[in-house]
Amino acid sequence: MNFTKSIEVCFKKYATFEGRARKSEFWWFQLFCLIVELAGAFIDYLMGYESGFFELVAYILILLPSLSVGARRLHDTGRSGWWQLLYLTIIGVIVLIVWWVADGGKKNKYGPPIKLKS
Repeated sequence: MNFTKSIEVCFKKYATFEGRARKSEFWWFQLFCLIVELAGAFIDYLMGYESGFFELVAYILILLPSLSVGARRLHDTGRSGWWQLLYLTIIGVIVLIVWWVADGGKKNKYGPPIKLKS
């Protein structure tokens, strides 16, 4: 999956917490989120907004699809999307990154492995 396809899929599944997501879908969308938030911060800097208005708007727009693709990625590794609550702890972020990097692909309770389209 490429960068643009990942963004398209994640916004089509804006609040879909069911199913599975490949590593490429997840990581390309995380790169997109980083770019959007940096762009929001840059616009705030150019406009002289110290409140971070545009960065906050960007964050709000991408929060739900980011959480949903994170949950689907965890499903691909056989874990519940609720594990994202580990974000609230410092060490939990490291655990989540390790799980998001892990290979999925085995059949589990969240469905069959994702087939690559040819």
